[in-house]
Amino acid sequence: MLETQDPEKKKLIETSERHKRELQKEVSAISKKTEKALKNGLIIGGSLVLTYILISQIGASKKKRKKVKAKIAKNDLEEDDEVVETSSGMPSFLATIGENLASQATLILLDFAKDKLAEYLNKRKAENENS
Repeated sequence: MLETQDPEKKKLIETSERHKRELQKEVSAISKKTEKALKNGLIIGGSLVLTYILISQIGASKKKRKKVKAKIAKNDLEEDDEVVETSSGMPSFLATIGENLASQATLILLDFAKDKLAEYLNKRKAENENS
């Protein structure tokens, strides 16, 4: 009852409550922006990791193919050469398709990452200019 009787104290309490609400709004806005930035960073990072994994897997298959070709060169039997050549003809075609798909996926993911990074930097620049 003493709080409501003193008008100055009542005014200070109302001001305090208003400042508290404003701070809560600012904290929630900052946390939302941070969450969005982290999500974008995770998306970009995940896409780069996925691209790296795809490229490293395709690169590993190339190394295996080179080892098989080296063994074929050492082998003098014609039957073995024919069997391996027919079986190695199909993987090379599939490997070419895989390489093309991986390079296209890399381009798409890098373009997406570039757009997200540019968007983030423009947003940061606008925030700094407003501050």
